[in-house]
Amino acid sequence: MIGLLQRVTHAEVRIDGQIVGRIDRGLLVFVAVHRDDTQRDVTRLAERILSYRVFPDAEGRMNHSLQDEAGGLLLVPQFTLAADTKKGTRASFTKAASPDKGAGYFDELVDHCRRTLDTVETGRFGANMKVSLVNDGPVTFWLES
Repeated sequence: MIGLLQRVTHAEVRIDGQIVGRIDRGLLVFVAVHRDDTQRDVTRLAERILSYRVFPDAEGRMNHSLQDEAGGLLLVPQFTLAADTKKGTRASFTKAASPDKGAGYFDELVDHCRRTLDTVETGRFGANMKVSLVNDGPVTFWLES
């Protein structure tokens, strides 16, 4: 699984003009599922998202995690992160999971994170979403399980 993590001061997802997910200070994570991912990958990505140290401590060093800061989490499915872009000018999605597997694993990731955090919002799998954010730093990390 892939998680493109961004530290934000605000982020939201709209579908058909309606806000379906919104957080203030926290993490926006775009999520993709590979066809070969397993349940273990879901658990590992959730652990990394929740514990990855991206927030500053008193000295300004990135030593605090989302759990330490009690920030919000906005998870957005984005299968295009699993694209193979090594050849040509059009992406190949043969490495991406099927829609059923991708949706199921995304939902499991959400459930796992909700067991730990108070504020977990989401986009909607398969929807045309409009995502807006204010990246704080900017701080962006590519996480893989």
